[in-house]
Amino acid sequence: MVGGALELFDQGVTVFDAGLRLIAWNRRFVAMLEFPAELLVAGTPYERFVRYNVARGEYGEYDDCAGTADAACVEALVAARMAAARRFHPHHTRWVRPNGRVLELRGQPLPDDAGFVTFYADITDQQQRQDEIDRQKAELEAHIQRRTAELTAANAELTAAIERNREITVALRYSEGRLRQITDAIPAHIAYFDKTWTYRYANRRYAEWFGWTSETIVDQPIPTVIGARLFDHVAEPVRRALGGEEVSYEYVLAAADGSERHARSTLVPDFSPAGEVLGCFVHGVDITEQRRTQSALAQAQKMEAIGQLTGGLAHDFNNMLTVVAGNLNELRAARAGDAVVAEYADPALLAANRGAALIRRLLAFARQQPLSPRAVEVDELIHGLTRLLRRSLPENIAIYTAADTPQPVALADPHQLESALLNLALNARDAMPNGGELRIHAGIETLGEVAAADLELAPGPYVQISVGDNGQGMDGSTLARVFEPFFTTKKASGGTGLGMAMVYGFIKQSGGGVRIRSRQACGTTVALLLPCAQAGDGAAGDYCPAAGDPAGWLKGRLVLLVEDDAEVRRVVRKQLAALGCAVLEAENGEEAADLLESVPAVSLVVSDVVMHGSMDGHALARFARGFRPELPVILMSGYTDAAASIGDDLALPILAKPFTREGLYAALSRIAPLVPGRPDDDA
Repeated sequence: MVGGALELFDQGVTVFDAGLRLIAWNRRFVAMLEFPAELLVAGTPYERFVRYNVARGEYGEYDDCAGTADAACVEALVAARMAAARRFHPHHTRWVRPNGRVLELRGQPLPDDAGFVTFYADITDQQQRQDEIDRQKAELEAHIQRRTAELTAANAELTAAIERNREITVALRYSEGRLRQITDAIPAHIAYFDKTWTYRYANRRYAEWFGWTSETIVDQPIPTVIGARLFDHVAEPVRRALGGEEVSYEYVLAAADGSERHARSTLVPDFSPAGEVLGCFVHGVDITEQRRTQSALAQAQKMEAIGQLTGGLAHDFNNMLTVVAGNLNELRAARAGDAVVAEYADPALLAANRGAALIRRLLAFARQQPLSPRAVEVDELIHGLTRLLRRSLPENIAIYTAADTPQPVALADPHQLESALLNLALNARDAMPNGGELRIHAGIETLGEVAAADLELAPGPYVQISVGDNGQGMDGSTLARVFEPFFTTKKASGGTGLGMAMVYGFIKQSGGGVRIRSRQACGTTVALLLPCAQAGDGAAGDYCPAAGDPAGWLKGRLVLLVEDDAEVRRVVRKQLAALGCAVLEAENGEEAADLLESVPAVSLVVSDVVMHGSMDGHALARFARGFRPELPVILMSGYTDAAASIGDDLALPILAKPFTREGLYAALSRIAPLVPGRPDDDA
């Protein structure tokens, strides 16, 4: 009856009698503290629970000897806890378990000292929320205090200088001279206008920004200096500032060369001791480069979206062109002497070829072309990237770079590598809203068997480029999803969630790996590992053409054709059958794998890359190599990026759709020397 009632509690409950023996408990207590079944028996002494907790280190946060093998220490700890329990005093404590869960314990003695009842509540989530609230509150208060102190100090300094200048004319001239020296050295636009909307001071940068000098701008009205068009934009902020409100705004200024320059200005009212607004201080900064960087980033995100759309379009459209061009070529070959057929087929073939060229140009525009790896001096690339970053990152972020000796040389596409590093640097910037350090280091990292296996790489030396920051860091759940496409922790307008996925895909496509380490409030480090460049890297090896009939080796053999588009399959089947070979067809990778296992006579596999099902052309090629290493494989692809993503470990010939019969035969001739002799060649 009592046990059933205890199950109604959403907290863990235990009841011990006056002899500290277990009387009752509920399932919530068992699930929360994970005690073994042998302890959960009526009459179990409380001391056994204490010893079990000591053995698994449950008291490690409160007692130095918990979880140790020191018998004397353990006995002392058990005795102390049993003595405390026998006092049967009410208690209210928090217990942090080794697994990080936080429990709240409330204990009360039973009437007439008949025993003790304890309630256990898991407050981990509540504690984490409270900790986060406290942390954010402390950061906000510190930021407000810091900004308030800065503004107060600046306002006090300027007010004191103005008051001194009014009292003594000589001191005024001296102070103005010193102030001009200081403000001219500051990389900002600084000016002052009074309540009549007339400039009384401007530093060199501010005056030159509008085409004036520091001397000629004095005593000039605001509309005269900035022009009527810009004045219409800033008139309202000026009125508000002269009304006693601090105002910030942005504007665009047309330069003499026709380009646009962007600026952000803040107007700070100048109050007299009586509280009257005497004028306004102007603090402006040139944000043109920042706007350009943001525009470039937005363009890159748009290009990524275009790339995805283009990939799908290229795959489907090139399949259509394969069918169109293949059938027209077959018609023209079958009716070679028919002038009427040629009159209609030739323009149609020309149009199909132009369509294929259009798709290739569209892929190039969307940056979906294959990689162009070559030897890259990493230190030189980082130095070039650093110059860009110093113009793009806020001044409160310091950049540190270093490279080991000898300087590492990686085998990679330099443009894509630079884009990947820029992406990581911008992520680091977003993780340091209050400033910090960006560290870029390059060196040689030798991977052992275990480390290489974790990255799915071969053991050996790799060029490692690490990009680290001391920003906000990531929690475990975020870290686990960081490479997922479209996953982002930024606001809706802050990112697409494709950046880290693009970095990961590029590095893996380049034959490398990515390691990432992050801790909340400590920062994040992303390490890119790339193959080391070797002598001769960058030169593509060609297959030797077969002598005689370029595809004659295929006669009488069995070819497995894998293509999910029936019309494309029909065209390629006819092209293969014209060589005198038998063609076995499969609609997807899974069906093709079954056929390879059951039909040992297959001498060649011709497969599409992108297919429906769980096994695409890449996976099928790897299966074929694992099942029959000597079996040649040719892949077809209507999507350039899909073809380019095939790893160097396969080294497979690629037929880019649409292709002609001659293109197919050329691919067959390149693999002819690699094909083992037919079983009956020695007969």
